[in-house]
Amino acid sequence: MFRQTRTRTLAALAVLGLAAGCSSAPDADTTNAARERSPQASPAAGSPFWVDPASPAAQQVQRWEQQGRERDARLLKLIADRPAAIWPSAERPEPKIREATAAAAREGRTAVFVAYDIPHRDCGQHSAGGAYGADAYRDWIDRFARAIGDSQALVVLEPDAVAHIVDGCTPGEYHAEREQMLSEAIVRLKRQPRTKVYLDAGNPAWIRESWKLVEPLKRAGVANADGFALNVSNFQTDETTKEYGRRLSEDLGGKHFVVDTSRNGNGPLGGDPSQAWCNPPGRALGTPPTKDTGDPLVDAYLWIKRPGESDGQCRGGPSAGQWWADYALALARNSSV
Repeated sequence: MFRQTRTRTLAALAVLGLAAGCSSAPDADTTNAARERSPQASPAAGSPFWVDPASPAAQQVQRWEQQGRERDARLLKLIADRPAAIWPSAERPEPKIREATAAAAREGRTAVFVAYDIPHRDCGQHSAGGAYGADAYRDWIDRFARAIGDSQALVVLEPDAVAHIVDGCTPGEYHAEREQMLSEAIVRLKRQPRTKVYLDAGNPAWIRESWKLVEPLKRAGVANADGFALNVSNFQTDETTKEYGRRLSEDLGGKHFVVDTSRNGNGPLGGDPSQAWCNPPGRALGTPPTKDTGDPLVDAYLWIKRPGESDGQCRGGPSAGQWWADYALALARNSSV
């Protein structure tokens, strides 16, 4: 259940959707230097964000250690030992949220979540689904918020939802309702005393003219949020994303933002942008999660997309959101973090 960012318009959806599903398996950097490099222990030491000790990456590390794949296990700790966002279930979000917030509280850290259940999600593509209607969504958000309680949490709200309004992928008859649902969701989540909320705003390669997002974001209640999120599940570089974010922030009265740096270490894949978003080969982990961004407008670099979880059934990958160990290992091998 992960986000797939794309630049496709409604008119091109069918053709490009078919094209994305039949690519070859991802490549990996297999140079001796990359394969021999070993990460330092506990790379998340001192992080303000909670690390899930039972993540798919952590479980894979244990399996590889048992199988004697020690070098690969050490590399994969670059993912397993770093904080990544939790994407709670669309059916029952409460158990995972309560588990994560309780564990984070014991360590004095912040749990990071993604709320991803908007109706008509992902325009019927790889991550299609979402709540059956507005009332169901309101109930889901209410349960999501109540599960957080008074814990310290950061929520990235509805990847793709606003950008798909702008690019025309979401049909026009749903726009006003979606903006209302997002606005209400922000208000509901902000009733939790220590919860920060960032409304997703796409990425620089998707809605290239940032001003087109301004009015939809305003109608979706960004004024009541702590800010907006950029580059979720995408590969745009930190500098490109920050430049874009600064322009958008200026148009939104100085709103702050967070950046997904989970897989942008090598930037985006070149060539056809319609093919670049789904399990692109040769990518790398990006800046580790931190609040120390060096930019007063950037509240945090986060790993919102969980590295190693598939974008969809393209380039040999499993369904969206499913763990893909080989792709995770390639991200780690190619990484310089």
